[in-house]
Amino acid sequence: MQVVADIAAVRRARQVDLSATWGLVPTMGFLHEGHLSLVRQARRDNSRVGVSIFVNPAQFHNPDDLATYPRDPERDLALLKQEGVDLVWTPLPDQVYPAGYQTYIHVEEASRPLEGAARPGHFRGVATVVAKLMNVFQPQRVYFGQKDAQQVAVVKRMVEDLNFPLTVVSCPTVREPDGLAMSSRNVLLSPQARPHAACLFRALQAGNDAFGQGERQAEPLRAAMRAVIDATPTARIDYVSVAHPETLAELDVAELDVVEAAALLSLAVFVDEVRLIDNITVGESACAD
Repeated sequence: MQVVADIAAVRRARQVDLSATWGLVPTMGFLHEGHLSLVRQARRDNSRVGVSIFVNPAQFHNPDDLATYPRDPERDLALLKQEGVDLVWTPLPDQVYPAGYQTYIHVEEASRPLEGAARPGHFRGVATVVAKLMNVFQPQRVYFGQKDAQQVAVVKRMVEDLNFPLTVVSCPTVREPDGLAMSSRNVLLSPQARPHAACLFRALQAGNDAFGQGERQAEPLRAAMRAVIDATPTARIDYVSVAHPETLAELDVAELDVVEAAALLSLAVFVDEVRLIDNITVGESACAD
């Protein structure tokens, strides 16, 4: 496994075998089984696998979140070596955003709701860094987890609009036994609060159950999810959403009745002041989560 820090080294490594197909897994480090599932899918799909480890300052609205984001680079590299990763890029911020940097990418509609509304500027940072990563690595495929459904939608829109010659692959959310979606932020939960964090998946299941029982109005689905969170100690709702799975536009009664095929149920919840997100897709075109 080759570990490099500068852009030129990534490009040199990428040019060694031009016939190879590359899969890229962008990460911010502090890897868990969710990340590793992406690496394994990339390994199945490609002859070479690259991983980036970069805590991207441009996507943090709150400086405290950036400062407290968990990091363990030695463990990350050990895990990636075990998975047979070929190339790891670990740039410093001034290599990605050098002095005088001025260029950012903003994906209009997909960036506005949900996480975009709650975290202004977040997806400008995400789109920009992902575009830079793809430009440096030049992969055939790039991999993301469905837990970050809006991120997937933003990146897919950007890739299509800017004619990147690659495929965005979305992989199923990996969960703990109690349903909590795996996330690097989970380590911030106290032992007392950790059991309460399972309320996010229970809330999504409540919405899914209501949909399965024939409910097609968006607000009752939201209410079913809210009820679970409201009944959970230390849990506080940031948002609860029933949206179009591609545009992420919030669905009202008429739209959901017309769409019927699918809807994205998503939520952001503070559990003991640790902000967590999760989602599932319901309906005919729903993917296995």
